[in-house]
Amino acid sequence: MGTITQDLQQDRLIALSEVAAQDFPAGSLYVVGMPIGNAADITLRAIWTLSRVDLIAAEDTRVTRPFLARYGIETPVLAAHQHNERAIAQQVVERLARSERIALVTDAGTPGVSDPGALMVRIALDAGLRVVPVPGPSSVIAALSASGLGAGPLVFVGFLPTGAQQRNRILRSLAAEKRAFVLFEAPHRIADLLAQLSAVLEPARRVVLAREVSKKFETISAHVASELTALRIEARGEYVVLVDVASAPIPSDSADIDPAVAHWLTVLLEEMPPARAAAIAAKASGQPKQALYALALQLTSA
Repeated sequence: MGTITQDLQQDRLIALSEVAAQDFPAGSLYVVGMPIGNAADITLRAIWTLSRVDLIAAEDTRVTRPFLARYGIETPVLAAHQHNERAIAQQVVERLARSERIALVTDAGTPGVSDPGALMVRIALDAGLRVVPVPGPSSVIAALSASGLGAGPLVFVGFLPTGAQQRNRILRSLAAEKRAFVLFEAPHRIADLLAQLSAVLEPARRVVLAREVSKKFETISAHVASELTALRIEARGEYVVLVDVASAPIPSDSADIDPAVAHWLTVLLEEMPPARAAAIAAKASGQPKQALYALALQLTSA
């Protein structure tokens, strides 16, 4: 097993968590979630697991070793990235078969979720070995919790292909659905993505941009699709882009109501009766309360 420092053995939080008394089966691959930008988000279970396994298979040892040193963890580390994952997976499976415990980590987040690791997990499972998830921070869940997305199914897409035709085809397909969906995007492509979303989404569809989630310069902002191309975008830090559920179609006799106001009326109707929703929407927008109330009745009966 890995080396545990005296400080970790005597840590009060570790003791209170009783993690040392939990089941820690040999011959298992531990898939450990790592912080996504804030080192303080590491879980006690992750710290204990990383300190107790025989080996840590890491996406980039140059990132993982300094992180382990922060917590006094001296477990051996082996590079396991997308270019050597299959070969390393075979080594890992052989060691697991000898009843060793091995942890799998990426630089940030959870292995296999828009990161390397899925292949190693699949090979371990196919070999009849046990795979144990050790949950950790998630940029998707963190951004979702602060987005106010409407209730209903959620599609996790992750990073889109880089080819323009593929991206457009996928985005048009997603936009045609009513379900909310979540994308990841790199800073150098975020402006292009927002332009594409603006072109394929209904103008009033709500879009939340979460940048640098959990980090010092984290920003989370909500917009409608028609505003996206006019935004001043910070081309630094990775983005989580959340597209809200589509609003119910606006009745034809309410065409004079601004689409953005109609969208917010739909959201309000999820929480309150039509009369109150119409009154709040009218006060906030300046549009006629009677027309908004009529629209609210039509939307609730749709």
